[in-house]
This record gives sequence, structure tokens and C-alpha cells, in this order.
Amino acid sequence: MKHFLRMFVQVCLYFYCKCLWRCLKFVVRKLTGRCELQRICYNTKPGAARTMKIEASLKGSKSKRLQTSVSVHPDAIEKTIDDIMELKRINPDINPQLGVSLQACLLQIVGYRNLIAEVEKLRREPYDSENPQHEEMLLKLWKCLKPDSPLKARISKQWCEIGFQGDDPKTDFRGMGLLGLYNLVYFAEWDTEIAQQVLSDSLQPKYREVTKKELSQFSKAEWEKKKFDKAIGYSFAIVGINITDLAYNLLVSGALKTHFYNVAPEAPTLTHFQQTFCYLMHEFHKFWIEEDPLDIMEFNRVREKFHKRILKQLQNPEMALCPHFAASESLINM
Repeated sequence: MKHFLRMFVQVCLYFYCKCLWRCLKFVVRKLTGRCELQRICYNTKPGAARTMKIEASLKGSKSKRLQTSVSVHPDAIEKTIDDIMELKRINPDINPQLGVSLQACLLQIVGYRNLIAEVEKLRREPYDSENPQHEEMLLKLWKCLKPDSPLKARISKQWCEIGFQGDDPKTDFRGMGLLGLYNLVYFAEWDTEIAQQVLSDSLQPKYREVTKKELSQFSKAEWEKKKFDKAIGYSFAIVGINITDLAYNLLVSGALKTHFYNVAPEAPTLTHFQQTFCYLMHEFHKFWIEEDPLDIMEFNRVREKFHKRILKQLQNPEMALCPHFAASESLINM
């Protein structure tokens, strides 16, 4: 009975708030002479704050035409803007800037949806060692990261030197498919110096001074072994695939809208996503060093903490994750 009453009250509150909100919008329009879309475009500066408000307004509209405008084909955006102006009875000759502002927002909104589909397609495509393009990308990854060390054979223990688990990297791409390889190659090719430095750091054993607390947990022999343990570093390629998963989840959940709507002047692209991956790889590397984990077994804890840190940053509507990151400069300056 209590559960039923609680549900009943929640439903009543929902409809009450919905009706109250619609009444408030009607009153404000009569007072200002502007619809909600006009007020957002005129009162909010371009970027995530404006685009996310426009997106919420269109999705929350009682008009089906407005609700579906956020999922139209990119080629239909101009026609959609005309339909919105007509439906809202806005004269485009009197309000020429409104159409431009709405078009920019819709390009970002539709582009984000299309980016999710493109990324998902790559994630679902498995690595195929019989595909020459896949093999070429894999070999490019090695050449970019280890230009002075020729790969002796396609199946080789050398792959472990850049952080794969075995002698054939194809088995490590199962979770993220080609998306993991695309991101790693982009990082190694376009931010080569940083990628090589991160790889070098990840391979270095790190000396640790023993503390009283740690000494009580290990025998002297165990500590002598552990303080020079290479596991205090991490496997570069495997972590790259893991950070690809983190970036993918940020994208699909919508958390990256703040970032992309602030850095992409129009539709966010796969390149924007790959640049974000580069940023996350670099930042995770610094975060790993700051956290100073005891060994690789703490990876999930550190990753989860890093994930929460990024999510908190993305709650700021003015946030752009990588405004000064080398790979992003050309697009951010557009």
C-alpha cells in the first residue's frame, strides 16, 4: 500500500510539474514575445551550454516534429530549421541569426548521434589477421612506437614490449574491436613523442622506499622482490584498449557532449573522439604516477577514480578536456 501511494504521489508530482512548466513557458513567451528556442539562443553563448539547452528543449517539446528534429539526417538539417521556424511562427527575415544558431546546434546534436554509431561500428568489427588493412595498421603501430627496433616476425614475443599480452596482438582486441587499434595508432602516429614517452615510462621498474606500514605487510624477501617489480608500471597497449573502453562509455552515456559541443564548431567527428582518447591516455598516465599504486592489481581502483575525476570535470558546461592538447589545436581554433 505504501509503495502504491508513493508511486501515485510521484506520478501526480510529475504531471503537476509538467503542466506548471508548460504554463510558465506560455506566460514567459507572452511577456517576452519570444519562444524558448529564441530565448536560449539570444541569452546563452555558443557552446555546450546553448546546444544542450536546445537539445533538451526540442526533446521535451509536445510537438513530434520538434522531438524528431534531433535525429534527422545531416542533409535534412536546413529543411528542419525551416520547419521549426514555421512551427514556432518565427519570421526568418526578422530573426536571421536564430536560424544560423539553431543550425549550428543541430549539426552538433545530430553529429554526436552519428559519431556514436560510427564508433559503435568500429567497436563491433573484430580484428581480422587475414585483412591486409588491419595488418598494415598493426604494423604501423609498432613502427611508430619502436622505430629503431624492427619487428622480427608478425607472431613474436616482441609485441610484449609495447604492452600486448602475448605473441599475437589480435587476441587483445576482442573487447574493443578495431576501435582499440584505431585509437592506439592515432596516438602513436599523431602524438608520437608523447606516446613513446608514455610507453617508455610504463616499462620502467619503479624503486619504492619501504614504509613501516608496508613493511608490516610483507616479509623482507617479498619487499625486495616487490620494490623493483616491473608490474608497478603497466602494459601500454592493454591500458590503451582499456582507456578506449572508458572513452567509449563516456561517449555513449552522453558525458562527452560537454566537451564535444565546446570544441567541435559543427558536427563532432571520429577525429575528435581519437583526440579525446589521446588526452585521456596522457592524463591517465600522469594520474597513475600521482596515485603511486603498489602494483598492477590496483589498476581497476585507479581507473575508477580517474573515471570519476573526468566525469566531474565534464559536469562543467564550459569544460573542454583538451584545449591545449597538440592533436586538438587545429580543430579547436576553427
